[in-house]
Amino acid sequence: MQIHPLSWTIKSVLPGGFRIFQPPVQARPKDGYETPRVSSLRSSTWRERVSQWKLAREKVLCGSRNQSHDAKECCALKEVKFGELEMDNELRQPLSRKLKIPSSIINPYRVLILLRLVILIFYVQDRLLNPVKKAYGLWLTSVICEIWFALSWVLEHLPRWCPVDRETWPERLCLRYNSLGKESHLACIDIFVCTVDPVKEPPIVIANTLLSILSVDYPAEKVACYVSDDGASLSTHQTLLETSEFARKWVPFCKKYSIEPRSPECYFSQKVDYLECNSVPSFAKERRAMKRQYEEFKVHINDLVAQFKNVPSDGWTMKDGTPWPGNNTENHPAMIQVLMGPGGQNGYDKELPQLVYVSREKCPAFQHNRKAGALNALVRVSAILTNGAYILNLDCNHYINNSKALLEAMCFMMDHDAREKICYVQFPQRFDGLDAKGRYSSPNTVFYDISLKCLDGIQGPMYIGTGCVFNRKALYGWDPPFGRIRRKEHPSNCAYLEEHKSLLNTTEPTSLEREFPATFQSLEKFFGQSTFLLASTLVKDNRYSRSASCDELLKQAIHVLSCDYEENTAWGREIGWIYGTSMMDIIVGFRMHARGWRSIYCMPSVPAFRGSAPINLSDRLHQLLCWATGSVEVLLSRQSPIWYGYGGKLKLLQRIAYINATIYPLTSIPLVIYCTLPAVCLLTGKFITPVVSYATSIWLPLFIGATLATRAVEVKWSGVSLREWWRHQQFWVVAGVSSHFFAFFQGLLISITKKYSNSATRAKNFPDNAARLEFLAFKWTPLLIMPATLIFINLLAMVAGVSVALKNGYLSWETLFSKLFFSSFIVMHLYPFLEGLLVCKNHIPTAITIWSLILASLFSLLWLRANPFVTVYQGPDQEHCGINC
Repeated sequence: MQIHPLSWTIKSVLPGGFRIFQPPVQARPKDGYETPRVSSLRSSTWRERVSQWKLAREKVLCGSRNQSHDAKECCALKEVKFGELEMDNELRQPLSRKLKIPSSIINPYRVLILLRLVILIFYVQDRLLNPVKKAYGLWLTSVICEIWFALSWVLEHLPRWCPVDRETWPERLCLRYNSLGKESHLACIDIFVCTVDPVKEPPIVIANTLLSILSVDYPAEKVACYVSDDGASLSTHQTLLETSEFARKWVPFCKKYSIEPRSPECYFSQKVDYLECNSVPSFAKERRAMKRQYEEFKVHINDLVAQFKNVPSDGWTMKDGTPWPGNNTENHPAMIQVLMGPGGQNGYDKELPQLVYVSREKCPAFQHNRKAGALNALVRVSAILTNGAYILNLDCNHYINNSKALLEAMCFMMDHDAREKICYVQFPQRFDGLDAKGRYSSPNTVFYDISLKCLDGIQGPMYIGTGCVFNRKALYGWDPPFGRIRRKEHPSNCAYLEEHKSLLNTTEPTSLEREFPATFQSLEKFFGQSTFLLASTLVKDNRYSRSASCDELLKQAIHVLSCDYEENTAWGREIGWIYGTSMMDIIVGFRMHARGWRSIYCMPSVPAFRGSAPINLSDRLHQLLCWATGSVEVLLSRQSPIWYGYGGKLKLLQRIAYINATIYPLTSIPLVIYCTLPAVCLLTGKFITPVVSYATSIWLPLFIGATLATRAVEVKWSGVSLREWWRHQQFWVVAGVSSHFFAFFQGLLISITKKYSNSATRAKNFPDNAARLEFLAFKWTPLLIMPATLIFINLLAMVAGVSVALKNGYLSWETLFSKLFFSSFIVMHLYPFLEGLLVCKNHIPTAITIWSLILASLFSLLWLRANPFVTVYQGPDQEHCGINC
């Protein structure tokens, strides 16, 4: 059958550049076969149904009217156009949908997981039933490690049962809530950006993040950006002032020519033909002018960095000669300034979102709870000023790469079918300037593209700290509307809200305490003593702030930024970001899921956000140390997923995923032991399995084969290549014997002493050509000693094993190949270190090499002297001398 090419025509253009295409009318096939009928708006069946509906409507209207009216006037109805019908049909369509993985792919994947589980059970059973009598301690140690690895594997793979994809239609969202010529009804979004140290977090990075936020493809009056400066730095404040001035040029340029991405540093560094994507005659000229202006802007920012590098003895002073209030970073008053938007110092520009500088009060007598405390302060300030229904939090080094990212999130949050159940929409993290070979697994694609996608099929992904759009009500500790109420006195009680909501909407916030004393007192126990904040918790807009003056709002904002505001409230315990651990991300998402909320994982084709990540091994290990330490803190806390949240609505597989996210640092202990076993086997001449074990020789290859088959199927539905998976496996061992190993003891110490470590924020910037040369560089850190020691131990043991075999003859070669394979398998997983040793040896600190060689030599000598895992027999060996003994 011949198929003729069909062209689609543009029917209409929506805000944001979205286009609605009209499908062509298909021609009749030439070989006589009838085209199957499709029940669509253009089919004859649909036309007949519309005509019948029109006739029925005319009869009803004619019968209800006065008989004195003329029948012609009664039946003179305006003809319904098919374009309007199509519009109505488009408005009724969902904004998003879930796409399940095809059964031809997911069913074999599940079968392989079950097969691996069965093989693993038989393998462990065989290991337990066949001990090595001459090396019982060595065998028992290896079996305990393997059982723990099996348990860890089960915890990791059970939640991978239901991976899903999702599809969104931002054009339908715009058609429904943001039509041209009409007032926008999209939800208001408050965006939070936190920064601490302008030295470790370069101002030019923060400026690019803010410029990408201010130029996002979303109605400007619906977006407000809050920057928390926890370091109270005048340099950061001046950077924001310069950024707000440059934004008045950059934002119109981006929206006029639909620039992507909207971070100027990334946009101008792209090596593409920019004229190919935009053929407007004036574009090239304006682009050159904008690039020149951005270079001047960078010069101003760099001048600020140089200017504020050396702090004067009497502190900094502002332009009017008054001292800067934040000269003492540990003891200063609260500061807030509206830089753009209503009440801004440079006037109100409707084309630009609101930009607010915030620095909370600091006092040595109070615990400020680091980033969690800063975010909670922003929640309170934003509730008073704008009260956006949704909150997006971004790290200062993550910029908006897809200008329609907010529309993507709103396709879930504003969908009628699911918006009352969703607590947050999580986007994956993507990074710039990483090693193309992925030596240190910095992209972490296995976690973002497999693990989180699988959790989306259960109850939703975990909160990973950035790139997440929250439902403000979920952050307030409310239960979902369909859910059971945890505590009657908490404002999440639905009956409580229905009783008082209508009264609060018609009452001025200043008279709230007088008119509703019981209501005010109940809310005050949880949210604190701020009339505007209490009133804003029960509505979804800024109706109270619109009726107040700017001075009154700023006074209330300063009040909620004070050090003692959170005392005797639920902030940090039940409301907002939770305190008590450096890994607040896990607890925030876990508590929301335990209350019955669900989250969504959104992976648009163009990554929503991009940022910078550690580019060398030392920084990467330090980052993993901080994460693993926080996981241990959560594991040993009262809110551990092992024993917290029972009786709620947390699904079993979701709980298993959270348990795995907190217990994984414990795997480092058996991993370190298991990595030394090959060297022990080579040095003692013993092995962890019997010399002849047919079952082991069957189950082990079967398990390896099933593992490779599982990875091959994962490649099909996840897009993660085998190379990325292997890099992930390598770095799992590297991190396990270094960062995770030290994190376990550090987290245990913190949980006992309740003294939290102040992990320094790593310097983050845009990688340049000089930075790319440092991928193989080794900076001094004690975390590098353990992996390097294990490499030296295994290499020395391999040399010793081969030497002994050559000396003793061919009989000693019986188990040598198994031992060499075992040891080389460990070295292969530690290949990033070995590559550094052989290729870039002059970049490795001398202290690491010396300490590793000393520890490896001491281990070998002590082991040969002690030989603890080998059973010592008293008397002759009967197997060799038999009856002659």
